[in-house]
Amino acid sequence: MRTLGRYREAADLHERTLTDCERFLGPDHPGTLASRNNLAHALNDLGHHQEAAGLHQRTLTDYERVLGPDHPSTLTSRNNLARTLHELGRHEEAVALNQQTLTDYERVLGPDHPDTLTSRNNLARALNAAARSQRWRRPWRRTRSSPAR
Repeated sequence: MRTLGRYREAADLHERTLTDCERFLGPDHPGTLASRNNLAHALNDLGHHQEAAGLHQRTLTDYERVLGPDHPSTLTSRNNLARTLHELGRHEEAVALNQQTLTDYERVLGPDHPDTLTSRNNLARALNAAARSQRWRRPWRRTRSSPAR
C-alpha cells in the first residue's frame, strides 16, 4: 500500500495489525514490536512525525528490554528513531543516535555488513542536515563584497 501512495489505508491496516498482535502475541513479542515499528513508518509517511517518534521511542525501549541493546532488531529500531528525529528537524539528536548506532553495528555485525554500510550513510545524511541547519541559524554577516545598506 505504501508503494502505491495509499498511506492512510496502510496506516489503518498497520494499526489494526498492531492491535491484533498485542492481543494475541502480547505487547513484548518481537512480532508485536515489528508491527509497532511498521505503524510508526506509516505515520512518518503521513507526515505525523511527532507521533511516529513516540512510537519509535517506545519500540526502541521495548526492543532493548526484550532482545537486548545489541540485537540487530534493536539497532534497526534505533536507526528508525534517528530517521524520525531528522524528519522533526532535531538534527543534533539524530546525529548522536546515528553515531551510536553505527558504532554498535560495526562492533556487532562488522564494518562491511550491509546494515553497517546503511548506518554509515544515515550518519552522513544526518551530519549534512545538522550542518545545513546550523548554517541557517547563523546570523547574517555582511562581507566586504556585500553591498552596504
